[in-house]
Amino acid sequence: MHSGVYCLVLENTPCREQVGALGPVEFPGGFHVYVGSALGPGGLSRVARHIRCAREGIARPRWHIDYLLASDAFILRSVFCIPTEERLECRLASLIPGRPVPGFGCSDCDCASHLFSFSEHPRVHLARAASKLGLSAHSKTIKT
Repeated sequence: MHSGVYCLVLENTPCREQVGALGPVEFPGGFHVYVGSALGPGGLSRVARHIRCAREGIARPRWHIDYLLASDAFILRSVFCIPTEERLECRLASLIPGRPVPGFGCSDCDCASHLFSFSEHPRVHLARAASKLGLSAHSKTIKT
């Protein structure tokens, strides 16, 4: 399996969710993009776990994104996979123009956030951000 960076695009209604140690977080309705890394041994197969969790639920959330995937207010709409061997998730996150959700998904780095909100589907922004890094994003619509 390829290694890389991925973006999960979720659509949601306005809600307040408990997100692990972050505590309760207010989410405006619209779309949210989560930027993640898949450089470990399983590579981008991590994305398959996220899709499975969104469809089947999660008994014990492990990462911040798990809380959204388990929420009835959020629906996983699409995934963008960006193959690379370089650790670029933080650089990609810095290029995402949406409104950041402070502290989300970035407990292991110095970023302000790895989750961003948008009023419309952010596909154009994600493709543009990947292009600025000299990479291409491969998207997949998720059927629910």
